[in-house]
Amino acid sequence: MICKYMDAKTLQKAFLAGAKNLELNKEILNDLNVFPVPDGDTGTNMSLTINAAAKEVSQLADPDFKTISKAISMGALRGARGNSGVITSQILRGFTKEISEAGEITTRVLADACQRGVETAYKAVMKPKEGTILTVAKGIAERAAQVAEYSDDIILLVGEALKHGEFVLSKTPDMLPVLKQAGVVDAGGQGLIELIKGAYNALIGKAEDIVITPVVKPTITQEVPDGSTEHIKFGYCTEFIVLTENEVDESLEDEFKSFLSGLGDSIVVVADEGIIKVHVHTNDPGLAIQKGLSYGSLTSMKIDNMREEHNEKVIKDIEKLQAQAESEADLPIKDTGFIAVSIGEGLNEIFRELGVDYVIEGGQTMNPSTEDMLNAIEKVNAKTIFILPNNKNIILAAQQARDLVEDKNIIVIPSTTVPQGISAIINYAADNILGIGDSEILSVMKEVESTTIDLVSKLVGDGAELISIYYGEDVTEEEATRLSEYFQENYPDCDVELQYGGQPLYYYVISVE
Repeated sequence: MICKYMDAKTLQKAFLAGAKNLELNKEILNDLNVFPVPDGDTGTNMSLTINAAAKEVSQLADPDFKTISKAISMGALRGARGNSGVITSQILRGFTKEISEAGEITTRVLADACQRGVETAYKAVMKPKEGTILTVAKGIAERAAQVAEYSDDIILLVGEALKHGEFVLSKTPDMLPVLKQAGVVDAGGQGLIELIKGAYNALIGKAEDIVITPVVKPTITQEVPDGSTEHIKFGYCTEFIVLTENEVDESLEDEFKSFLSGLGDSIVVVADEGIIKVHVHTNDPGLAIQKGLSYGSLTSMKIDNMREEHNEKVIKDIEKLQAQAESEADLPIKDTGFIAVSIGEGLNEIFRELGVDYVIEGGQTMNPSTEDMLNAIEKVNAKTIFILPNNKNIILAAQQARDLVEDKNIIVIPSTTVPQGISAIINYAADNILGIGDSEILSVMKEVESTTIDLVSKLVGDGAELISIYYGEDVTEEEATRLSEYFQENYPDCDVELQYGGQPLYYYVISVE
């Protein structure tokens, strides 16, 4: 599929998909965060920043590039939180300035917009640091410019830029010792990748195929995490917006930056359309705020004690250590476990009483994600886990989770309603065999052969011509042949084909045509 240009409606869809993907991965980013201070908030801050822009973008019924550019730029700037959030808002600010007057986005326009986004972000940061989101953005822009020289395919350009951005991200630990020490990549850079990854999925028609990114989290050793805050030189993350009566020129922006440089670090000052967005780490927030008041009135003020946030992160890490120790203890592992999706406390309790190990609350209007499924699987201490989605819209998320798990056998029972799920768990016994049709359980008996015979009897209808049998690794050829001969004798109007499938878990996979 080749896409030679992007219109405003396509950009709107891509941006909203990117925001959704970032939101889904924000906790992973929080776990990664160790720079500039290990306070575990990068994912939350970036998500809040992008969601503020996404809210503005989603309200545009018929956008053009001018309206969508303003919605993204001003939404992100006003909602910007934290160091990475403010920098992200500046990447978007430069990007949207480049496309705001465009009639359509070509590869050349897109490459130029990426470059302008990088330049704007670097300019906003008082002391740019390599190995951060800035470096990843620069790598993306450089690759976009290269592809634009030889291709007019938007999808190719975004895919190649994303791939190179992931490569640059993988190199960030070599640029920042604090990342290498923790064994992680830069959280802000990972966040930018998640934003673009979601947008790319929308461009290739896979906006719903959002899978939680498997990234390496910081290594938690058996040593108690260091609770010292001596490495935090400036203790308060201070953010606010100054509302000015007149347009702010570059000299005023530079003056403000110069003043703040005497108060702290991690300084980002951005002026646009009569507002100044300020981010600084300092030991005296009052002086920063007082200076801001000299330029205009203040709004969106936020002061966080980073030493307290660091202590909270240490406590969280200790809790993880305790959970890790408990999980590694010599606890008996069950042969089978159950996960069910349910709605309402009453039904939740019914599932628990019937022996379900973990209940995920969800339903028609609140579908659990793949991440919810993975979290549930992690908490069930069993070799084989049956998942009852109990809703046709949830089956895909359960199957995606199944495909991501390697250390447990996951079987998704394609139940489409809560009553079907209750019926399945009631009829389950450790030595029962289930015969499953396309959308429901059709047979439950004690023996493999009798269950298979009963299942096929319900699948064969008028006009059936072929029964195909694929027997699994736990079935002998003699057993499979005996079953095949039974079907040949009892269904003379059907051809019966027998093949070795070798599949695990399922004794037989059978199709009737």
